[in-house]
Amino acid sequence: MNDLKFILKEKDIPLAWYNVAADLPFELPPPINPGTKKPLQKDDLKAIFPDSLINQEMSTQRWIEIPGAVRDVYRLWRPTPLKRARNLEKFLKTKSRIYYKDESVSPTGSHKTNTAIAQAYYNKKEGITRIATETGAGQWGMALSFACNMFGLGCRVYMVKVSFQQKPFRKTLMHIWNAEVIASPSENTQSGRKILESDPNCQGSLGIAISEAVEEAAQNKNTNYALGSVLNHVLLHQTIIGMETQKQLKMAGEKPDCLIGSVGGGSNFAGLVFPFIKEKIKHPKLKIIAVEPTACPSLTRGEYKYDFGDTASLTPLIKMFTLGHKFIPAGIHAGGLRYHGCSPLVSALADQKLIESKAYPQKQVFEAAVAFARTEGIIPAPETAHAICAAIDAATADKKEKCIVFNFSGHGFLDLSAYDKFLAGDIQDFHLSQEEIAKSLSCLPKL
Repeated sequence: MNDLKFILKEKDIPLAWYNVAADLPFELPPPINPGTKKPLQKDDLKAIFPDSLINQEMSTQRWIEIPGAVRDVYRLWRPTPLKRARNLEKFLKTKSRIYYKDESVSPTGSHKTNTAIAQAYYNKKEGITRIATETGAGQWGMALSFACNMFGLGCRVYMVKVSFQQKPFRKTLMHIWNAEVIASPSENTQSGRKILESDPNCQGSLGIAISEAVEEAAQNKNTNYALGSVLNHVLLHQTIIGMETQKQLKMAGEKPDCLIGSVGGGSNFAGLVFPFIKEKIKHPKLKIIAVEPTACPSLTRGEYKYDFGDTASLTPLIKMFTLGHKFIPAGIHAGGLRYHGCSPLVSALADQKLIESKAYPQKQVFEAAVAFARTEGIIPAPETAHAICAAIDAATADKKEKCIVFNFSGHGFLDLSAYDKFLAGDIQDFHLSQEEIAKSLSCLPKL
């Protein structure tokens, strides 16, 4: 088939999200209440989440209906196209066929909008008037700002300070969508002030920004917290990506040999691959690759342990691949991948060897991004470029003909300053020593 785009109709938007927990051949380690050291109960989460999202977080039900009001907003950009990267294939001189699911067509330019709309809807339905959150590169902050604006909710975003400085136009878009944006760590919260007391020049991390947002939500009755990745319900909302992809691959007459997604917390990776996990269990030859930066290698060099999801130890303990909740990554431009841990669901799949993981340095990632931009015409976000890097490797590793599918999680039109630095030769790689990782892991809680 010579088609370059495979496009579904609005009626093909899935009616329900897929919960991978229903089909796993092993039991998931439960989240732990750090105070009682016992498995987390629903009541433990009521201070910051609406009941509907708590139920989804703990559900093992296979299908969870997508509310009509959420599907109505999805129709602004969904279904998203599946595209074949023929020009990239020619450039690489590969026999493999490379497809990408283009989530960059959402109003905010990334996959994050899929869960932002759902979370804003459920909070609005249960009477919440305001949401606090964190953001790394700003894609999640933009998505939640847009979603809160759609449903008439207030929004405060704690943006990791290094990204706050690197990516000013993402702040502009958040402001357009009526959100307040604060550089983290900040003087607004006790956890932020504590960090600044010990390090006044701290450039921040997702773990710190999460602490600030959680603290604010816990202290204000009308305010809830929303997370853009990691948690089960967030990954659940993203499975709409993979379900659409399955239909589109059928249109193309294809079965994937390799599925690829970049990983920070795990949301865009899970969104693409979770609907294919049953296939992976039946047919182990299907390769599923999670890609991360060498500067923040939780899956490739972290430990599978219980840890806090934030720096100030305010969250429940979750079992995940982690570098330690005190870990502060180097200021790479892929701000959305600068997280010390990884989703418990993705981590469990990695522990069970159902997925594999790779890490790439920043320069190689930008080389892949520029190659993609020069052949396919779209500028990838630095986070997305990690998946492109792995797709290029998969296509050129041998002369075998393969069907490779990756998630194009977002565009990089607001990351052009990073591309300027790369083209000028000013991008540097960051390599972690084993001693640094061991020091960071020494802070893991003892259970």
